[in-house]
Amino acid sequence: LWQAAVVGGIGLAMSSTAMALQLMREKGMNRSESGQLGFSVLLFQDLAVIPALALVPLLAGSADEHFDWFKVAMKVLAFAVMLIGGRYLLRPVFRFIAASGVREVFTAATLLLVLSAALFMDALGLSMALGTFIAGVLLAESEYRHELENAIDPFKGLLLGLFFISVGMSLNLGVLYTHLLWVAASVVILVVIKMLTLYLLARVYGIRSSERMQFASVLSQGGEFAFVLFSTASSQRLFQGDQMALLLVTVTLSMMTTPLLMKGIDKWLSRRLNGPEENDEKPWVEDDKPQVIVVGFGRFGQVIARLLMANKMRITVLERDIGAVNLMRKYGYKVYYGDATQVELLRSAGAEAAESIVITCNEPEDTMKLVALCQQHFPHLHILARARGRVEAHELLQAGVTQFSRETFSSALELGRKTLVSLGMHPHQAQRAQLHFRRLDMRMLRELIPEHSDMVQISRAREARRELEEIFQREMQQERRQLDGWDEFE
Repeated sequence: LWQAAVVGGIGLAMSSTAMALQLMREKGMNRSESGQLGFSVLLFQDLAVIPALALVPLLAGSADEHFDWFKVAMKVLAFAVMLIGGRYLLRPVFRFIAASGVREVFTAATLLLVLSAALFMDALGLSMALGTFIAGVLLAESEYRHELENAIDPFKGLLLGLFFISVGMSLNLGVLYTHLLWVAASVVILVVIKMLTLYLLARVYGIRSSERMQFASVLSQGGEFAFVLFSTASSQRLFQGDQMALLLVTVTLSMMTTPLLMKGIDKWLSRRLNGPEENDEKPWVEDDKPQVIVVGFGRFGQVIARLLMANKMRITVLERDIGAVNLMRKYGYKVYYGDATQVELLRSAGAEAAESIVITCNEPEDTMKLVALCQQHFPHLHILARARGRVEAHELLQAGVTQFSRETFSSALELGRKTLVSLGMHPHQAQRAQLHFRRLDMRMLRELIPEHSDMVQISRAREARRELEEIFQREMQQERRQLDGWDEFE
């Protein structure tokens, strides 16, 4: 039936949001054009699930000889009433719940709404999954969405796990054995057609040639919403048993091919971008071996790399953003594309001959993984790292890394010093206050490494504040007589 073909095509066209977003984060695609376009595609697909689920019963009804348009109109009307009415009724209800101050009521009300929406859709002859999606849309528009997210957060992992368990249990692996060639051909055809289509779209939208393959491969699989859509279609008798089983196995195996594809494309890109090029300009230093390896070339890493190059230091940059790699090479940087947590890439970049490595990763997990890797395979390297805050600073100290910089600490201190000067404090005195604060904060940071109790840290912070006030008071009394001898400090 053409109705089954339409539903099958819609389901196979969708990609896996959970898998694609995870791979995009791992490969550092979020900041690139291909990553932003991929996220847009995934977002549109998620929104398209709702009309797709609503379409299934209509297609199933159109396959019958006696198609009742009145029932269809009533379903559409009820659907609209639920969307519009829910939008205006939920706000006063949740406002009343918020006034009670009982957090558990939020959880109960949220689950009640989801179950009610699912049962209402089922009573109309529509998919229960459609009801849950509509409930999610209504909750997302509420001003209490963040509180609601926290309330249902403990259930997310559990319910997602149950969903995939139910999908796995519904798979008929007998189809894989009896129709092995059909299944293999279906997976290959699905992945190849999606990759070609996505590659052409990336070209139309002006994505760089080096990023097109990444974009095409990360979205080449079937998605988890296909399971929901096909299950709904099967319950409406659009699919026969063998057709349903073949589609589910095809989608599942296509999801397994994506990590392998991404790994292969990464290796191909690495050879292409990191290999010798005939048109490369000769380096302005005689020795090719780097003194410093800089991991990451974001806003933080750029400043470090520019300072080092200005002082004639030999540096090599490791970056996962293909666009940034191509741009940096035009400016004369020696850049390697790839994941710095791979030992082979570090060796290719000259880690065995380098003296230091500066880690400026955006993700703290990547930083700690790279620290452990360097300590294990390149113990001679002097490790310097970027810490996003106190938690990451504690983790670096525990790992034995003493040379690190908290990205906002120094700039905040400098602005604080300027604020003191603007309030009438002498520039030298403000500079001394800044130095005392820095030393005391660093001492506290080291002392509180073994302490994980919030109460202990709060108590120590109060003691440090009193200690700092005493130091400033003593210095103010001692330096009042000496301030006239200092020039203004800029």
